[in-house]
Amino acid sequence: MRCPKCASLETKVLDTRTGKNETSIRRRRECIECGYRFTTIEEVLRADLQVVKRDGRREDFERGKMLAGLKKAVEKRPIEAMQIEMLIADVLAALESEFDHEIPAKAIGEQIMLRLKHLDQIAYVRYASVYKDFRDLAELAQEINELNNSSSENAAT
Repeated sequence: MRCPKCASLETKVLDTRTGKNETSIRRRRECIECGYRFTTIEEVLRADLQVVKRDGRREDFERGKMLAGLKKAVEKRPIEAMQIEMLIADVLAALESEFDHEIPAKAIGEQIMLRLKHLDQIAYVRYASVYKDFRDLAELAQEINELNNSSSENAAT
C-alpha cells in the first residue's frame, strides 16, 4: 500500500477490523518512512455489475461515479471521508444482497438517499435535488417539509 503523504511503499498494518456490514475490512496503517498514519478499506469488487439507467441503457458499474456524486453533496459539510467510504460500502452491500448482476440506477439513488437522510440532512437535500430532478421550487420545498416532519417525529420518540 502506497503512503498518501510520501508515496513510500513501505507501510505496516497496525489494526484490522471488519466493517459494519461485514463485507469490508478496515486497516489502520503506518508509513515506515515518514510515520504518517492512514486508514484503508478493502472490499470485493465485482466487475460484472451493470447499472440499468432510467432510459433502459446499461453501463458498467463505476464506484467512482457514486463517490463523485456523494462528494458534491457533502461538500463543506462536517462529514469525514471515512463516513463516505462506509456509506458506499453499506450501499453496495445492500444492493448486492437485493440484486444479482443488474442494478437499477433508481435503486442506487434511493439507497444513497436513505443513508444520507440519517447522516446529514443538508447533504441529503443536495443529493435529492439532483437525483429527483425537481421541476420547481415547490417540489423542493415539499421534500424539505417532509424531511423536517420526519425529523420532528424521530425527535419526539
